[in-house]
Amino acid sequence: MVKIRLSRGGAKGRPFYHVVVTDQRSPRDGRNIERVGYYNPVASGADKRLELDVAKVQAWVAKGAQLTDKVRALVKEAGKLAA
Repeated sequence: MVKIRLSRGGAKGRPFYHVVVTDQRSPRDGRNIERVGYYNPVASGADKRLELDVAKVQAWVAKGAQLTDKVRALVKEAGKLAA
């Protein structure tokens, strides 16, 4: 099954996440199919907190991909920011 989930990056104490489309059997930071955005929970100042290609996410969901709970909340937030 294909999932849209977060893949962690960044330094210790300064997390940075890529929003990726991946097979659910892959490790969290392992091989992915496509990157569709990023999430920076510690962004401050001019840094962007969330960058997400909602059209690509919707295309993957139409193909049967499932969102994790956190990614579902981020997609909802990105929709509000775009409006």
